[in-house]
Amino acid sequence: MGALVILGDSHEVLSICSGGFLVDAEYSPQKLFELAKMDGAIVLSGDGSRIARANVHLVPDAMVPTSETGTRHRTAERVARSVDVSVFAVSEELSVITVYRQGYKSVIAPIPILLSRANQGLATLERYRERLSHVMSVLDSLEIRNQVTFRDVIAAIQRSEMVRRIDEEIEGYLIELGDQGRLISLQLEELCLGVESEYGKVIEDYIGPCTPGDIDKVRSYLASLETDELLDVSLVGLGLKEFSAPNSVLRRHAAGTNADVQALLGSWLEPRGYRILGKVARMPEDVKKSVISHFGSLFPIVEASESDIASLPGVGSHWAKAIKDLFAQLS
Repeated sequence: MGALVILGDSHEVLSICSGGFLVDAEYSPQKLFELAKMDGAIVLSGDGSRIARANVHLVPDAMVPTSETGTRHRTAERVARSVDVSVFAVSEELSVITVYRQGYKSVIAPIPILLSRANQGLATLERYRERLSHVMSVLDSLEIRNQVTFRDVIAAIQRSEMVRRIDEEIEGYLIELGDQGRLISLQLEELCLGVESEYGKVIEDYIGPCTPGDIDKVRSYLASLETDELLDVSLVGLGLKEFSAPNSVLRRHAAGTNADVQALLGSWLEPRGYRILGKVARMPEDVKKSVISHFGSLFPIVEASESDIASLPGVGSHWAKAIKDLFAQLS
């Protein structure tokens, strides 16, 4: 009629166990199924590799609050609130598996439903990924011509964050799917290839110079926004200015209110060049930093001759030619 399974056999767990018997056998789904025919709870090792005990009566503190009504689910929630372990309550009548961990509760959906949600998420992600690729392609062209506006930067960041959110949602489904989500995982990895890196480099280009920690702060801020807030260019613009470095291009513009940001949207911004130079295959980081630190931003690099770039310390003719070939291709 269901089951009650505890993932963890620590001393704290055993202290609220009564009766049952020691199994200490290697875990397998078949063994778990047979042991679940008995009334008591089943205790697994912390890593889930062994079945420690079966037919156990759990006696958690009755004063621990619970919002559940069924006996099995009330016990599961109280155990999870009392001991730092995951507790699974399986209900045959309702055909659901509920996971409890401290104050957290989650109902695991059936595999067909999870697969349907994951596939729907992939279809949505594919559309958003195409839009992001288009926005980034436009940004490439604008950066080479030195015609980037603040609105263009915000559009690239908004699209990148939306793709990241859909990716995160599908990752949640994959956790529940386990081995069943292997093919979906491969599709997800292909669709999101390079998105994380390019997302960070857009931020680095326009709020820098900054450290990886500063980039993480910006991305955490953007992740904290609700979807309708993320679509608000003024709110995103204010956040980018707040986290930008004192000598960044954004700080050189007076923008402190929504009205200021709206006026700033059409202003020209010049990238530092990390994202574009990152497109040069296998270029070492020290070569990239040497070029950017010498010229200061991207457009002077575009205007420079191949010999000027090659003369920089540690660059040489090979990388200078690769950089100029990239610029020609993007133009």
